[in-house]
Amino acid sequence: MFVRRSVLLFAALLLALAACRKAEVSYYTVPKEKDPEPPGTAAGAAPAAGAPAAAPGMAGTPVTTAEGPGLGWTAPADWKTKPASAMRKGSYAVPGDGGVDADLSITAFPGEVGGEVANVNRWRNQLQLPPLDDAAVAAAVTRVDRNGLKFTLVDFASAGPAASQRIVGAMVPFEGATWFFKLMGPDAAVAKAKPAFEAFLATVKPSAASAAP
Repeated sequence: MFVRRSVLLFAALLLALAACRKAEVSYYTVPKEKDPEPPGTAAGAAPAAGAPAAAPGMAGTPVTTAEGPGLGWTAPADWKTKPASAMRKGSYAVPGDGGVDADLSITAFPGEVGGEVANVNRWRNQLQLPPLDDAAVAAAVTRVDRNGLKFTLVDFASAGPAASQRIVGAMVPFEGATWFFKLMGPDAAVAKAKPAFEAFLATVKPSAASAAP
């Protein structure tokens, strides 16, 4: 009888242990899910439509051209009018030696656009020439008064015959803006066109609308 009870007690103990194992709670760690990337911010993704694109320095920065009272001019008959653009008030292909054209651009911007020295050095930079200080700029420019306008004239050529480029240009302050007349191209083409460019500048004057009282 005692043996039978012992066997029954042992069996009950085994059942109790099995039940405890089934009820045992297991703990484990689930890796946290990464928040989804907003559209357009993932690496290599394009910006969302309408979002401004980043640009290094000033590249891509919109530039406001001068509005309001303007200047007029008469271009030589052999200058070829080029398509207008948002930046240019006028644009011409100016014939030079050997059928190579120089480019004449006419632009206007509000204010002094950095001042005379900065504007002269901006043109020099386009020719990969070193900048000039105030005294050197004053010695390098020619000042002419025509038709009630004050012209500042420059003539610069890049160094080295392999890629010799030249700029003959004029800056004109007018009605709170600065106008730029820039003839640029191969040295020989610009040299040939320079007399015609100077004659062209003599025709520049306030437009009829600007001259009206």
